[in-house]
Amino acid sequence: MAGTKGKGPVIALVGNPNVGKSTVFNALTNLRQHTGNWPGKTVETARGAYTYHGRTYTLVDLPGAYSLHPGSAEEEVTRDYLLGGEADVTLVVADATCLERNLNLVLQVLEITPRIVVCVNLLDEAARKGIQVDLEGLERSLGVPVAGTSARSGRGLEGMLCRLEQMAGQPAPGRPLGVVYPQVIEDGVSLLVPALRPAVGERLNLRWLALRLLEGDESLSRALCAYLGEDILQRPAVAEALAAAKNLLSQHGWGQRELEEAMVGAIVATAESVAAGVVCAPAQGPSEGDRRLDRLFTSRRTGIPVMLLLLAAVFWLTITGANYPSQLLSTGLFALGDWLTQGLAALGCPQWLLSPLMDGAYRVLAWVVAVMLPPMAIFFPLFTLLEDFGYLPRVAFNLDRCFQCARACGKQSLTMMMGFGCNAAGVVGCRIIDSPRERLIAIITNSFVPCNGRFPTLILLLTVFFIGGGEGFWPSVLSALGLTGVIVLGVGATLLVSRILSATILRGMPSAFALELPPYRRPQIVPVLVRSVLDRTLFVLGRAAAVAAPAGLVIWLMANITLGEATLLHHCAAFLDPFARLLGMDGVILLAFILGFPANEIVVPIIIMSYLSAGSLMELESTAQLHALLVQNGWTWATAGSVILFSLMHWPCSTTCLTIRKETGSWKWTAVSLLVPTLGGMLLCFLFTAAVRLLGLV
Repeated sequence: MAGTKGKGPVIALVGNPNVGKSTVFNALTNLRQHTGNWPGKTVETARGAYTYHGRTYTLVDLPGAYSLHPGSAEEEVTRDYLLGGEADVTLVVADATCLERNLNLVLQVLEITPRIVVCVNLLDEAARKGIQVDLEGLERSLGVPVAGTSARSGRGLEGMLCRLEQMAGQPAPGRPLGVVYPQVIEDGVSLLVPALRPAVGERLNLRWLALRLLEGDESLSRALCAYLGEDILQRPAVAEALAAAKNLLSQHGWGQRELEEAMVGAIVATAESVAAGVVCAPAQGPSEGDRRLDRLFTSRRTGIPVMLLLLAAVFWLTITGANYPSQLLSTGLFALGDWLTQGLAALGCPQWLLSPLMDGAYRVLAWVVAVMLPPMAIFFPLFTLLEDFGYLPRVAFNLDRCFQCARACGKQSLTMMMGFGCNAAGVVGCRIIDSPRERLIAIITNSFVPCNGRFPTLILLLTVFFIGGGEGFWPSVLSALGLTGVIVLGVGATLLVSRILSATILRGMPSAFALELPPYRRPQIVPVLVRSVLDRTLFVLGRAAAVAAPAGLVIWLMANITLGEATLLHHCAAFLDPFARLLGMDGVILLAFILGFPANEIVVPIIIMSYLSAGSLMELESTAQLHALLVQNGWTWATAGSVILFSLMHWPCSTTCLTIRKETGSWKWTAVSLLVPTLGGMLLCFLFTAAVRLLGLV
């Protein structure tokens, strides 16, 4: 145990999703935390530290779990951590507004370890709903310390810390509440426990282990082998006792299904009994305010339209808010580049090294940072605010029927929305989908929604060719609405391709999932900003920057090395031109998308550089100049339409591809994730171009 190794007590933080567990964690650690994946699994856990009465405690925030009978990788991680015995105390956070349901997890944790403190959180919300919880009565019933908190306002945290300190410094409680199962199960446990004692000793709760072995949990068998260093089922005494216990159950007509139902039923009945004695609540459902908001956000008439309006509003705020910071950042970074160039030249840096380094690698890196950082720094906080408010589960509720028709998981709607900020983040978010088949579908189709790296290209072409340019309120609104329309097309493509994948290489029926609609809550601004900027914005930007500099060097070499009378860039564009014409584009455009593989933000600058035969990335001063340059090189509204469609549907960027490889552990599925949107985009562009030419519209 960590507490015996001189590192201070370790506190495991456990709870259902949406009970305020992260709020408790942030309040105690003051955001001094780091995150990382659980070994062998793509499930994120967070660690932080806090000091109380001069003693440092390590706080481990485990994934949200409804049960320790794992139905997902997150629940498996939570169970395995508690099984490993690193924690000195387990802090179980429960929601005071629905305590009965939360007590199911409390009782399951008590079966593993009695060293727990129960934190009944959200007492302020419970009071607003007329719910009262007898904390002292709950402590007597459970036989372990109980503390009541309203973590958002900090109320009750001092008392909770005191209870944790006491539990960390004293022996475990003598007789905490235990679940009593039907007699035949108890008889089976009695047969198993004596056989397990020589193999396990005091390292695990023998009663809990016997119950899990009767269930036949395969994931537990793997965890036990890793923890104990042996497969205890290979011991003859254990194997014989387990066979005898199962034979006993069989003699009473108990199969596996009956056993599992009886166990769950016993836990639920115990939770109901405890809650009935300590909770006093009016006979009503959600608050009237929540019901009114749900009628707006989740009804069949208004749910989808309101969702689209909110999406357009987020895009408008992102577009409008990012313009000035992007210009300012671009000016500053390019000025810094000029200063660095002069400094390196003064130090005697040779021109053959200086030019590719500064005009190539640095210039592309500066461009990516200037274009990518401001929109992400706006979009991710807005997205996280909606998440904190409780709206995103309503989005999953609205779109669940659509994804069920596509034989995909409704949770895919959440990962799809994360892709608006960054497709790499959306791929990571696919961890929330339990089914491996449906998780792969979500990963493969995530790039059908444009990330903010593709926003500049989409917005610029919509503005130049379809909106008419200009600055001010209405042009920005029209740009946001146009972008929303393009994204609706991307969502449609996501559903269509998900259905095709479900009928071909990833056959299967959609799995059901329990979706809890949390109460609406006032977002916490500071934690939201910190979490979105540090955990999302800078993480994604760092990955993009790592590939942007090498890409800049390649682009500079292609633009400056000549073969005969033309540069490598020109030769490659000429080679691609015949095929690109079939898609309604030209060789320069297609080459720009290929060279933009490291970062989509540089597609338009490469097009401009190629048309102007320049040696490095450059931008024009106005949209009018850009329009004139593009028209001069043969662009029409149909060309712009093809580029918009291909920008919407083409290969994911290098950062996303690397993330897909990491999440799937397979180059095969990475290749599929690259080919599916690319072939879809090419087919769509070909059909669009053929239709325009057939109808004589250009």
